[in-house]
Amino acid sequence: MVQLRSSDNVVFQVDVGEDDTEIPIPNVTSTVLKKVLEYCEHHKDDPPMNEENVERSKRTAENISEWDQKYLSVDQEMLFEIILTANYLDIRSLLEVGCKTVANMIKGKSPEEIRKTFNITNDFTPEEEAQIRRENEWAEDR
Repeated sequence: MVQLRSSDNVVFQVDVGEDDTEIPIPNVTSTVLKKVLEYCEHHKDDPPMNEENVERSKRTAENISEWDQKYLSVDQEMLFEIILTANYLDIRSLLEVGCKTVANMIKGKSPEEIRKTFNITNDFTPEEEAQIRRENEWAEDR
């Protein structure tokens, strides 16, 4: 049994072997750690992510399982905390599905819609924005 201690000093028991060790996780709150452990418990029997799985997974952002979609139906702050924690704890499958979820939130939206979705302030002057659009005209959908 391993004990994981969150940044707010909540301890979680995780059944992984016989070693009775406590591991501090100072960058993760108990709320987020509980959510990440829920993901790990659900996916514990999944095959490990290898390079082939990662490459196949990168090809599309749409193939998110129904359980994962429901699991990641959280507010934006929690979603980004889950992604940061998955990266910090090197949980590749959770990092992938979290990033795919964000990609799907962006897909097909204009820059203005993306700013509104993520509450981003446009700090470009109209002149700067026009110049950027001219310089990147090749990237626009036609």
